[in-house]
Amino acid sequence: MEVRQVSEGIYEVICGTAHYKEVNKKIKELVKKGAQKIILKEVYGQRYIGTGIRGNVKIDIHGIAGNDLGIFLYGPEIEVFGNAQDGVGNTMMAGKIIVRGHAGDVCGYGMRGGKIYIEGDVGYRVGIHMKGYKDLIPTFIVGGKAGNFFGEYMAGGRLILLGLDRKPGEDIVGDYCATGMHGGVMYVRGEVPQRYLGKEVKVFELNEEDMKILREELKGFSEAFNISVDEILSEPFVKIVPVSARPYGRMYAHRWGIASGVIK
Repeated sequence: MEVRQVSEGIYEVICGTAHYKEVNKKIKELVKKGAQKIILKEVYGQRYIGTGIRGNVKIDIHGIAGNDLGIFLYGPEIEVFGNAQDGVGNTMMAGKIIVRGHAGDVCGYGMRGGKIYIEGDVGYRVGIHMKGYKDLIPTFIVGGKAGNFFGEYMAGGRLILLGLDRKPGEDIVGDYCATGMHGGVMYVRGEVPQRYLGKEVKVFELNEEDMKILREELKGFSEAFNISVDEILSEPFVKIVPVSARPYGRMYAHRWGIASGVIK
């Protein structure tokens, strides 16, 4: 691993085959030293980049970001010039993550705040257990398509799915979308067949307040990937929200009752 100072407050790190622990140790050392920008080059899937980092530092990643990019992130901005693996933004609290490519499974898991913008597609179980925290509202925007279990058990925040690269007739999302969802909202560009949705949600048309929120949220995505908000909004969106705060409460209560002898 090679480190050099490009200019005041800006550092370049050649990661190569360095172990992820060494890479992350060096990032934290540079942040503590007062770095304003850290440029990581030759990133070959090193994990946990940006873990728990606070402050206003920006981290540029050239290569493939490994699992759990930005886990527990609390303020910085991370930009990936390439694809990212699973767990992007796992339990992040604040900050921004931009991926100029595709991302894997379980991205945004337990996300409590901040913004995640993915230019391409995402895998399975993206947005699972998103929930927000106090006055924080997490936002996750996907430019492409999503796999199965999109927004599973979602409890808060905003999931926005654009499907900008879809071919005619291609579905934007997979099976079990919004299964167990009991909070938050999804905005989807185009249609979501009812057969893909969990039983605890319904699809609605957007009202004026929804359009105001959507337009405001799309500004960051628009700036990141140089696509106009009006172009994104040229096709209609639908809103998916839960119609039950406890979609499986009756099932759990019934099983507890049998086990305890209350129900025979």
